[in-house]
Amino acid sequence: MKTGSTSRPTSARPDRRARAPLAYGRAAAQQYTFDWGDGGLVAGVDEAGRGPLAGPVVAAAVILDDQDPIDGVADSKTLSAARREALYDAIRARALCLGVGAASVEEIDRLNILQATLLAMQRAVAGLRLRPSLVLVDGNRLPVLEMRTEAVVRGDATVAAIAAASIVAKVTRDRLMDEAHAAHPAYGFDRHRGYGTAQHLRALRQHGPTPWHRRSFAPVAEALRASTAGAAA
Repeated sequence: MKTGSTSRPTSARPDRRARAPLAYGRAAAQQYTFDWGDGGLVAGVDEAGRGPLAGPVVAAAVILDDQDPIDGVADSKTLSAARREALYDAIRARALCLGVGAASVEEIDRLNILQATLLAMQRAVAGLRLRPSLVLVDGNRLPVLEMRTEAVVRGDATVAAIAAASIVAKVTRDRLMDEAHAAHPAYGFDRHRGYGTAQHLRALRQHGPTPWHRRSFAPVAEALRASTAGAAA
């Protein structure tokens, strides 16, 4: 049984001569892995929310139908919010299956953001109702899984299932940050999604951290110290 700890990220660098269109299913497996053999279901995994100062990190795992390609699937960062929403609905309706996992702010602070991200990926794969034979993960760090796992550098721009996962993860997380905005409108979570923009940092300094903030991240820790010192003065 092969786990993520024994997979080789270097084996998954894309052939730059074949970057368009995005690779589906068996084609992706053949392009990015060694010794695929008879094949099987291929899942793509990606995350959203590693960098922000607030909110959970969310991961998605998607198994697409090779016979029903979804037009327009691409790296979520290249799409407008409206296009992501439309593709999110199409992916949910037409993918063979998908799973979503998250790691909470508390887990991020306890584990660190990398380990929390890998945990979210594990949860996303565990949420698949079909078991993939191969999991292709965006980036160069891998969760430990019970099936073969390969890292694909820039996979969200080259593998359709990873691009689909990036869309599902991004839309899911954005909706969670809309909830954060409803609870704490002074911070502008609906605009910056928790990233450390100038507006967000000003709100942190003025109001202090919310329960949505990651206290292990330096700007939040500094704001927490300042608000604590101000209360004690």
